[in-house]
Amino acid sequence: MQDLLAMRDLSSAQLNHILDLAQTIKKQPSDWQNHLQGKSVALVFEKPSLRTRASFAAGIHRLGGHSIYLDAGNLMGSREPASDVGANLALWHDAIVARVFSQATLDELAAASDKPVINALSDLCHPCQALADLLTLTEHAGDLGKLTLTYVGDGNNVCQALMAGAALAGMNLQIIAPQGYGPDADLLADAQQVAQRSGAVISVHHDFSELDQSDAIYTDTWFSMGQERDSNQVMHDFAPYQVNQDLMKQLGAKYFMHCLPAYRGREVTAEVIDGPQSLVLHQAENRLHAQNAVLVELFSGAHA
Repeated sequence: MQDLLAMRDLSSAQLNHILDLAQTIKKQPSDWQNHLQGKSVALVFEKPSLRTRASFAAGIHRLGGHSIYLDAGNLMGSREPASDVGANLALWHDAIVARVFSQATLDELAAASDKPVINALSDLCHPCQALADLLTLTEHAGDLGKLTLTYVGDGNNVCQALMAGAALAGMNLQIIAPQGYGPDADLLADAQQVAQRSGAVISVHHDFSELDQSDAIYTDTWFSMGQERDSNQVMHDFAPYQVNQDLMKQLGAKYFMHCLPAYRGREVTAEVIDGPQSLVLHQAENRLHAQNAVLVELFSGAHA
């Protein structure tokens, strides 16, 4: 691994290695406390963040490294191209973690930097979230290859990261979204092709009657940062897709997942997200451990 720009860039072996490494680091943190000693990581964020920013900063510190946060909203674009930002940051820092509006910006940063670049969220993919989610499912539900996950709602960057991750892990993923809100067709086709090799089934539906029983149900906010959509239309289209206790029972789901922030009473009821079946805080905690595994792997590759 030289960078982590999207989940689909990983192989099944790389995914399994990162998940195993994340569990090892989580269980034995003291063994890794000097792994990034003397290393500096630039956190370049065009978008607001709670979990991503805080977990990367804490994780880098736990590995013995140092991070610096840059509010890139006024840095990249009209003031300075992403290529110049990437080339300059690579002079002073050992890695770049970038949270951007456009995947094209991320690719431009990575092309200009000779240091590792990590996608901390783009419009197309959120690999750090998906890695944390797969780690959480492994811990609570077991072998990913024996699980079915149902994703309810917008076919956004999180959904697309989960598609790629599920395909690599051999995990069944059924996506249900309103007409016109499904995942990118090319990314779906790519995930389905990988799934054929791993034994997974990745499917998209619009009617709940088409869904199979599921081990967990996952949803996300109906409005993503940077999207320009008619709010009244979105609320109307997504209203039937709320995750509630009836849906959990209908699909026999033992667990509920959400990448946060969540809007109770909209995409999910408070009863579900705050109930005993909710894994949302486990997902949030595992952001740190999954990301630390990525950092360790990237720096190990840089040393090779």
